[in-house]
Amino acid sequence: MLTEPGHEIRLADIDPRETAGYSKSDSAEKIQRLREKLAELQEALYAEHQRSVLVVVQGMDTSGKDGAIKSLCLGLDPNGVQLTNFKYPTAEERDHDFLWRVHKATPRKGSVALWNRSHYEDVLVPLVHGEITREKWRERCADINAFEKLLSDNGATILKFFLHISRDEQKCRLEARLEEAHKLWKFNLADLQERRLWDDYQMAYDDVINSCTTGPAPWWIVPADRKWMRNLVMLETVVATLEKMKPQYPAAEFDPKEITIE
Repeated sequence: MLTEPGHEIRLADIDPRETAGYSKSDSAEKIQRLREKLAELQEALYAEHQRSVLVVVQGMDTSGKDGAIKSLCLGLDPNGVQLTNFKYPTAEERDHDFLWRVHKATPRKGSVALWNRSHYEDVLVPLVHGEITREKWRERCADINAFEKLLSDNGATILKFFLHISRDEQKCRLEARLEEAHKLWKFNLADLQERRLWDDYQMAYDDVINSCTTGPAPWWIVPADRKWMRNLVMLETVVATLEKMKPQYPAAEFDPKEITIE
């Protein structure tokens, strides 16, 4: 679901198990075709070296941010990819404005930047935990909108994905981390504390998505209870965006017929 400026959404009204009529078996072949198309389009974007794409991935704990980004990367040339995971801010990052650390990770011309979490952590977590006032929160949202407009004005196409899962699905995924040895390392006791704030986070995401939906940078709400559907929606969106951009290979500055290789 694509958000639009002035049209408010409520996550409670959006089904995280939506499949749009697809089945898991149907999706496999379609996903492969999309990855092949994505590889073609990204190569042209990299060669053109005039514009860029920024993919922002947000979601609740266990919503599948790592898996979603891994799925996208399978169709990308590493030469044109910038991947950044935004963890808890370091001491140096806290000594600067909240956008300082993300501005440094914005995509170079010709590149696709993938952000696992983002500047939105600095309006979501502090709001839920009562660390900033509503007035300060509104100021930060305004700063984010201005920041994203700056990026857009300088040739970056911004795709913001919220991976929408249900509370029941989160419970299943947390339990799976406890039960499967190869997933146990991902279990964090702090996630249980944050889970108790589920309703607060849902309301915070409602507010942030509605406040930070602009023409240059709308949000995509991705039904993410089913991982294959999540991957399909994101691939379709990125491919459709690049197709609309129509990246072009640069014209040669010489006549290849006049070149002799001995």
